[in-house]
Amino acid sequence: MKQNESTSRWKLNETGGICWEVGSDNHLPHEDHIEMSGMAISSIIRYGVNANGELQLSRLLIWPALRTIPNDTHASLTKEFSVELSLQLSICGKSIGVEKPNRITFDGVLTVYSHTEAGIAIVRSMFPSTDLHAYVEMIELTNQSDKMVEIEIEAPNSTYHRRGVKGIYVLESICNAPATVRLHPNERTTFALIVHGRGIMEDAPIIDWQQEKAKREGLVRRSARFLRLETPDPVLNEGFALAKLRLMESIYETKSGLMHSPGGGIFYAAVWTNDQVEYAGPFFAFLNDPVGIAASLNAYRLFMPFMGPKFDPIPTSIIAEGTDIWEGAGDRGDAAMYAYGASLFALILGDRAIAEELWPSICWCLEYNRSKLTSEGIIASDSDELENRFPSGEANLSTSSLGYGALRNAASLARSLGKTAETEAFEAEAKELAEAIERYFGAEVEGFATYRYYEGNDVLRSWICLPLTMGIMQRQEGTLEAMFDSRLWTPDGLATQAGDTTFWDRSTLYGFRAAFNAGETERVMPYLSAYARKRLLGEHVPYPVEAYPEGNQRHLSAECALYGRVFTEGMFGIKPVALDSFECVPRLLKAWNNMALRDIQLCGRLMDLIVTRELEEGINIRVIHAEKEVVKFISPDEKLLIRFTHDQPIIELTT
Repeated sequence: MKQNESTSRWKLNETGGICWEVGSDNHLPHEDHIEMSGMAISSIIRYGVNANGELQLSRLLIWPALRTIPNDTHASLTKEFSVELSLQLSICGKSIGVEKPNRITFDGVLTVYSHTEAGIAIVRSMFPSTDLHAYVEMIELTNQSDKMVEIEIEAPNSTYHRRGVKGIYVLESICNAPATVRLHPNERTTFALIVHGRGIMEDAPIIDWQQEKAKREGLVRRSARFLRLETPDPVLNEGFALAKLRLMESIYETKSGLMHSPGGGIFYAAVWTNDQVEYAGPFFAFLNDPVGIAASLNAYRLFMPFMGPKFDPIPTSIIAEGTDIWEGAGDRGDAAMYAYGASLFALILGDRAIAEELWPSICWCLEYNRSKLTSEGIIASDSDELENRFPSGEANLSTSSLGYGALRNAASLARSLGKTAETEAFEAEAKELAEAIERYFGAEVEGFATYRYYEGNDVLRSWICLPLTMGIMQRQEGTLEAMFDSRLWTPDGLATQAGDTTFWDRSTLYGFRAAFNAGETERVMPYLSAYARKRLLGEHVPYPVEAYPEGNQRHLSAECALYGRVFTEGMFGIKPVALDSFECVPRLLKAWNNMALRDIQLCGRLMDLIVTRELEEGINIRVIHAEKEVVKFISPDEKLLIRFTHDQPIIELTT
């Protein structure tokens, strides 16, 4: 049974995270899945409660570096565990009964609190190791009866073998529970169920489950430390916090270095020009996470060897720990994705040495785009990031819009690096491309003055938001009307194509940024709030998703970066314009008196950006860095330039 869309199955937990009070839920059965990852393993936990109130549980475990045959995109060693990990618990030879959950929580660890007919409470805490090839399930038993009991435990220890490119792999499930345990009333005991993988020539690891839990909790704390969103809406704040965790945990150790990868059960030990280069890299720069920045730099570097003198297209993805490539969809506009993401990453990070390193690859991609210009002045590509799932013609709006954004970013970066000729050339090219986008894609589609997605397209498409996201505003009113019309907007966000049930969260998240860029804060906030509540507290929680029906709303990690960027580049209107300066157009909702981004990394510096309402006439924006604070009063929608002279922030109004 599906809950009414206006209700939320989950609620915010007072101590952080979210909670499902199963005991008071009349809408059963219900099941869901959540992905949690570490550097050597990922786990997709499928959990739920059936119509009788009984726990349903299985674990899909994935080892990205244990490669199978053939060693392609999807060749991570994978095994699902359900009944194989079932504990047999009995008292005097009689089963204690099935687990019936009272509540389920998630705060970086998935925890199920259950009761049984025999008065034994069971708490399961599930998580992957942060750095070992191991999945951990802590199990706590509490005697809630009024007499001493002796519980017999039959532990599910087992071994499996699989063959792969590195030889024979060994998968072992081990449980350190005693054969029997005596518990007095209210007494408890805790043990662990562990599944780990290794090569057959490797020694079995010694795994301390308490240490593993402490490491997982340390990762959660690290994800919460930097780039904290503070608004009057706790749902937005918590959704932002958990999205950071999902983004940061999905980084894997491979033979080619750290790789941030999408996940979802099939996308590991690989990088993509959209997910890692375009989506995740810029947000890692805001986040100041050294592991994420290292993984992003590795992604940018891995594509560089494919940028040759003949200007063949770069691959869609570099797969199998960096040993192979995939380019089955042809040129998706990958060079535009790379140039846009890499230039923005460099600007946000504010590191001149990294900017100089990335500069040749950015220029190569811009030259590649130039070689693909049609007679109409727009950029041709074989497909787009949806890889021919939907028609995209011989030239699509996505590739040209990203190419425009890349030129704008590259011009700003060139100015910072003292490359005057390139600055002027890229600015001129950006102007010409914007005009070509208007001439070629600007159209009336289904009665809206917006954009066609490709020549001959007469149905609204979700990516009409991209020109606005990149700063092309000529058709903002017609485009926003189309985006939020019932033909295109659904309870899950933007439909990929009007009249279709397929949706991909990535275009919805770009769409929110487009609306903020257009200054439509009051218009977009009800949609953003509803989306955030549904993703965090609804039927499938707690992250943005990839798509539906494809993938059954997998928790791919880079969508979480796009969610975070709704706030950094959308609500706060942050746009880096040099290695030492950025523009900011804060969009403070009329019902709010304040909002802030704490410990955000910009221009190579950590700072707080605090926005507060000042009477009815305007707002104050405060920038705090290294105990230095500057304050500027502005009218709504005014643009600020924030630059640094050494470590001193300076705020100026700009047009």
